[in-house]
Amino acid sequence: MTPEEQAEATRQVILRMEAALGANSNDMGAHFHEDFRWMGNQGCGTKHGLQAFRSNWQLPLRAAFTEREYKTERFICEGDWASCFGHIEATHSGPFMGHAPTGKRVKIPYMDFWKIVDGRIADNWVSVDFAHVLAQLGEDVFGGRGWEAFDDGTAIPPTPQEA
Repeated sequence: MTPEEQAEATRQVILRMEAALGANSNDMGAHFHEDFRWMGNQGCGTKHGLQAFRSNWQLPLRAAFTEREYKTERFICEGDWASCFGHIEATHSGPFMGHAPTGKRVKIPYMDFWKIVDGRIADNWVSVDFAHVLAQLGEDVFGGRGWEAFDDGTAIPPTPQEA
């Protein structure tokens, strides 16, 4: 298999998995190794194995957000590695981090990095912007101290003394 063919095969594994998530598939073993690792940023947690992924990520996300559309903006694949960034558009239909369902349509930005072994995902490093989701639901997790205040001029950014 050429490097280009391997990269495309890797991309297809990810596309099939994303389609399965979007279709509420309960057969994630077709896409993930039983003992795979899912390593998320703060607020997402780390899942060891397929059952932990399903119980502690897939099903809670499905319960909190319905009518999900996965919108991958860019894939980068090389050999048995793939990465992407994009977002999920979804309706907040169930409890999420202490917020009762609002019915709001939200955007859930994400970045993923996958390692493919034998045609299935063995490792998945994830960054999901839950702070952005919570802001859409009316909660500023930074309490007004986010650095966006530097951008809009409501706060002055600190500088080191030697600058």
